[in-house]
Order: sequence, then C-alpha cells, then structure tokens
Amino acid sequence: MVSFAIVLFFAVTGLTLNHPDWFAGQVKTRQSQGPVDHALLGAGTSGPDTRGLVENMRMREHLHGAVAAEDLRVDESEISFSFKAPGYSADVSIDRQRGSYELTEVRNGFVAVLNDLHKGRDSGKAWGWVIDVSAVLLTLVSLTGLLILWFIYKRRASGLIIAAAGTALSVLAYKMFVP
Repeated sequence: MVSFAIVLFFAVTGLTLNHPDWFAGQVKTRQSQGPVDHALLGAGTSGPDTRGLVENMRMREHLHGAVAAEDLRVDESEISFSFKAPGYSADVSIDRQRGSYELTEVRNGFVAVLNDLHKGRDSGKAWGWVIDVSAVLLTLVSLTGLLILWFIYKRRASGLIIAAAGTALSVLAYKMFVP
C-alpha cells in the first residue's frame, strides 16, 4: 500500500504523456520588460553581479524555479538566464548597453507540471530521489508478486504462463510497432 500513490501517479502521468493533445491549450505566456539597476550590470568593475541580477528579477517579476549555471550566459552586450521548474520557464535577456531587460515567462499548466515530475525534468535532486525510491518500491512490488506466485502451487503454472504471455506481447508490440 506504500506504493499505491506512486503507482497511481506514474500510471496517470504515463497516460497524459502519451496523449499531450488531450491537454493542449493550457499554456500561458507573459512578456515583460523594464530597466535594470546599473550597479548590478557591473559597468567599470570586474563584471556583473549575476546572483544579484537573478534575485532582483526573481523578486521584481515574481519568478520561481532554479537557474542552473549552464543557463547563465554573459557577454559584452548581453546577459541571459533562465528560471526552470516543472511545467515552467522564464527566460530573461538583459541588454547591458541600454540597461533594460526582456522577460518571457511560460506556464504550461497543471498536467505539464505532473508530466515533468514524471520525467524528473527541472525538479531538483530531492525529487530525483523520490523517483529512484519509487522505482525500487515498484520493482520490489513486482518481484514480491512473482515470489508469492511461486509459492502458491495451484496458481503457479497459470500465473507464470500469463506473465510470460504479457512479456511476449510487450516484446511483440515493440518489434512490430516501434520504428
């Protein structure tokens, strides 16, 4: 019963991932622009205060999500970074000469959040552990079922035949229908 919620979650999100067209139209996009504090741009100093810029944009525009090092780019004319979370992204581009920013924020809806959690996309290390623990629990549940089947003499043969048939059908479907 510990894995009940996990099985339900991954079953439902497996279905929603397989049929994204059922949930189309939930995307909300917002664009914004404005001035940037010149002190954060680092004119005449060793460089821009990227952490200050990220936190300033987070507070000013009410953004959330993580900014990974690979999503932060700084050059002579522009600074850009992206906030990412399940079902969410916000891309910021700062023009260093003009001292202004442009923001594009995309909220993909509740189903997209669930789908990204299913895949572990932009969800952090803690959620990655939840996925790993879930995989171990589901494996244990499957193996326990087979072990119990092995000790129930009356059901052993039919159970193993059904398990083998299910495996064979899955392999056959893969061979026939997956390019």
